[in-house]
Amino acid sequence: MKRILILVPALCLVFAVFAQDAGNKIDELISTYSKLNKFNGSALVVKNGSMLLNKGYGYRNAADKVMNNEESIFQLGSVTKQFTAAVILKLQEEKKLKVTDKLSKFFPDYPKGDSITIKQLLTHTSGIYNYTNDGNFMANEITKNKSREEMMALFKDKPLDFSPGTGWNYSNSGYSLLGYIIEVATKKSYEEAVRKYIFTPLHMTHSGFDFTHLKSPDKTTGYFMLDDKNANPAPVVDSTVSFSAGAIYSTTGDLYLWHKALEQNTVLSKAQQEEAFTPVKNNYGYGWGIDSIEGKRRVGHGGGIPGYITNESRVPEDDI
Repeated sequence: MKRILILVPALCLVFAVFAQDAGNKIDELISTYSKLNKFNGSALVVKNGSMLLNKGYGYRNAADKVMNNEESIFQLGSVTKQFTAAVILKLQEEKKLKVTDKLSKFFPDYPKGDSITIKQLLTHTSGIYNYTNDGNFMANEITKNKSREEMMALFKDKPLDFSPGTGWNYSNSGYSLLGYIIEVATKKSYEEAVRKYIFTPLHMTHSGFDFTHLKSPDKTTGYFMLDDKNANPAPVVDSTVSFSAGAIYSTTGDLYLWHKALEQNTVLSKAQQEEAFTPVKNNYGYGWGIDSIEGKRRVGHGGGIPGYITNESRVPEDDI
């Protein structure tokens, strides 16, 4: 027994030293990028519940010389999509909808809505025109509050890129429609639904939707260019424009709470996650990109919105 009591702390100490060493190496790498003006933001890395890195780099607000830290709040862009997909799966669990339901069930007058399913919206296989390809709109309208009708008018009457289910084309329009479907099915706003099913039970208290009007000392400024000589702030996209395709803001810490909930199957069951993580076309599932690293499944998503780039990468088998 004495040998066991001595051995366990020794193993814990070895792992702690390894974790610290790994964290230091990651910190050194990102710090180098930051000094070269190639990274400005926050990073969090965890393995098996051990925090290897949780740190901010560069400026939260360059004009006021305020630095980023682990509490900095950023726009997530398309990382939003996995939360939208999760709510859809929760509503399917509650029998308020099925992913095989047609779009026409919720919007009867949508052109060819009887040939488009919720699953096709989730997996970018609907063929619906992507409204962010509209250069004029993106250049002149993204900071303005838009109604559901105004947003749907950007893509509703556009020709489909392909017959639903036959191809793959990334469509923010499809994910906006998922948010509108959530509102019809729940009789709540998209924001209320995400808070009910995800943010509130997981205590993601630093996450929200309307970044334009966020009043928090931890709110960051996004930049098109930020280096020793230039600080060019980016416009803030209104949440009614990015909506369920890209409006969520958060912190690395809150995203870690989301990761832990997925690891523990507390919001989505293992079966629901398998459904979400099963690629349909182009290595894409329900709001997740799927590939592998060292023979193990990696799931994640990127997010790009003016001033911000987000990257989330998970290896569920190793709790990374």
